[in-house]
Amino acid sequence: MKIYTKTGDDGTTMLLGGGRVSKAHLRIDAYGTVDELNSYVGLIRDQAIGQNHKANLKKIQDTLFVIGASLKVTSFKTST
Repeated sequence: MKIYTKTGDDGTTMLLGGGRVSKAHLRIDAYGTVDELNSYVGLIRDQAIGQNHKANLKKIQDTLFVIGASLKVTSFKTST
């Protein structure tokens, strides 16, 4: 299935709020890494571990979600 965004591919991606940055920007790599870490924490949380550990991992996931969202918002200041 092809998806058309009608914006073309100029090597940039849109941030939440409408700003655009290069797809190669460190910020894009950073929130991808944060998302990937969050998924690994979820895999660990799904194992047979104590409820206290699960609760701590949930807090970590919540924090990672906020960090990832912050990286995706236009108002986040970048140097380039």
